[in-house]
Amino acid sequence: MKFFRSIPQYLQQAHYLSLDVVIGAILSHVMAARLPDGHGPVSWATVSVLAICVFIIYIVDRILDVYKGMNTPILNTPRHRFHAGQKTTLARLLVGLVVVAAVLLFWLPRGVLIFGSVLTVLCGLYVWIVSRLPTSHSSLVWKEPVVAVLYTVGVWGSAWSAKPVIGWSEICLGLLFVGIAFQNLLLFSVMESYEFPQNSYSLATVWGFDRSDVVLRTLTLVITVLALVLFFLADDRFAQRAAVVEGLMSAVLYAIQRYPKYFLVNERYRWVGDGVFWLPVLIL
Repeated sequence: MKFFRSIPQYLQQAHYLSLDVVIGAILSHVMAARLPDGHGPVSWATVSVLAICVFIIYIVDRILDVYKGMNTPILNTPRHRFHAGQKTTLARLLVGLVVVAAVLLFWLPRGVLIFGSVLTVLCGLYVWIVSRLPTSHSSLVWKEPVVAVLYTVGVWGSAWSAKPVIGWSEICLGLLFVGIAFQNLLLFSVMESYEFPQNSYSLATVWGFDRSDVVLRTLTLVITVLALVLFFLADDRFAQRAAVVEGLMSAVLYAIQRYPKYFLVNERYRWVGDGVFWLPVLIL
């Protein structure tokens, strides 16, 4: 684990830009698109637009935080300081990416275009509402489950909207993915509470460490059991392998929860926690 003790600057900056999250979204989408038999078509335009949208949402969220004021303790983190220092460059980059995404719309399948338009409005509305609220507003404690649902809808819904039929195994895997996304976000909230105990405000701080721990352990158990059930009941080999991958994703997140002191060093929990969404590459 020498890498985590001395992370190259360019990788750290890519991490701050959430590029690892973008890659995870792409790999998860491709897995969803290839279900149930592993031979489903993958639209390059859909993948490209999804990657751009995920990147834009994360960067816009950080920039809006910056404009709320870096003197706010909750926002005074290395990640936010990086975005504050690069906000002009990032704003220009966002404008360019919006133009690229607009051009790519002409290559999107009709179903994906309609679905994406609705989701874009919903995500835009969510980001706007969040940006209008104080950083310690009570409504923001539900950020984790809301973001988990929106993320899953974007990654899986963009794949489903291009399919004529969605099998029961795909629906079950999609629901498991929601649980994994929520487990990831709640775990991050817990770890941030350890890392910045004086300025953290989230669902984890409202619930407390003990209750959050119980919820995370329960999620791990439920996801693992359901993944095993799906493995034995699914008719397609690829769907079975996808169930194993999702079980592994939850297990890795549990390992972070089990050893918080180790994973707090140099934000290892973020690197590994976001990295679990790369695991679908094992079956692609």
